[in-house]
Amino acid sequence: MRLGLALGYWGRGPDPRHLELAREAERLGYHSVWTAESWGSDAFTPLTWIAAHTSRIRLGTAVAQMAARTPTATAMQALTLDHLSGGRMMLGLGLSGPQVVEGWYGRPFPSSPLTATREYVDVIRQVLRREAPVRLEGRHHPLPYTGPDATGMGKPLKPIVHPLRPDLPVLLGAEGPKNIAQTARIADGWLPLYWSPLRTELYTAALAEAREGFMVAAMAQVRVCEDIAEGLKPVKAMLGFYIGGMGHAARNFHADLMARLGYGDEARRVQELFLAGRRAEAIDAVPDAFADEISLVGPKERIAERLELWRSGPVTDLLALSPDEETLRVLAELNG
Repeated sequence: MRLGLALGYWGRGPDPRHLELAREAERLGYHSVWTAESWGSDAFTPLTWIAAHTSRIRLGTAVAQMAARTPTATAMQALTLDHLSGGRMMLGLGLSGPQVVEGWYGRPFPSSPLTATREYVDVIRQVLRREAPVRLEGRHHPLPYTGPDATGMGKPLKPIVHPLRPDLPVLLGAEGPKNIAQTARIADGWLPLYWSPLRTELYTAALAEAREGFMVAAMAQVRVCEDIAEGLKPVKAMLGFYIGGMGHAARNFHADLMARLGYGDEARRVQELFLAGRRAEAIDAVPDAFADEISLVGPKERIAERLELWRSGPVTDLLALSPDEETLRVLAELNG
């Protein structure tokens, strides 16, 4: 199992620790570093900054949001950064949910998310292969554009720049069983949001069609500390925000995922409290047991024991959300 460093997205401003954490991860032999975006900092600019200050570590987006860019614009950014970094780019994509797609990006949430994702990846693959002008008779991403307001003058094009790697890895963030199964068929890897090494059987059927070399790059908060309850507080804060605030009461993919992992009643309670403005109570309502099973928190010996569970399943890459260099060093030592 390889190690990656997940930096996520910025809060109120850029985190001054991110560059040094990325450089330390490279020094320690970490395979990859990943950035994200929601409705603040974008995923590609910080990754480009990190690329300029490193030389070996792979660079991934976990995730870049599909609604933020057309598929050709995303392919342009990926192939550009791949050239500038000497072939280190990995493109992780996510569809997000109606709240963000319609509320922030001002686009309709697709009526068929699976079809929209499949078309998006198809266009990106065509751009990267550069075998012919890009064409797609798509429902969500037609190229050339053929909508009712089209001029009829759209011309199929292929990129001026020759991509460095036609097979640049494309990974997808997917939560529902059908979405995961499609990811196994059309992508080079899957980016689970919450991974429980205690419940790997939930994904056996969905990953059945994954080909050899398919990445399962699971994210987890990692924290070396003596007080487990204290160490779980940032995990619970993250879960409270995602389950309570990253979605509508009637449609929240993160809450649905928590329910599939066996915490349905608890997920509904977290939502109710968060949406009522009782955020501190919502965070407290996140079960310690759930926060614990999707993270690696505690003394070094406990993390070593629990790390074996992660190694025994299908995870190929553990992407560590870690706040300090010491934790990165301990994790590298334990992973061998």
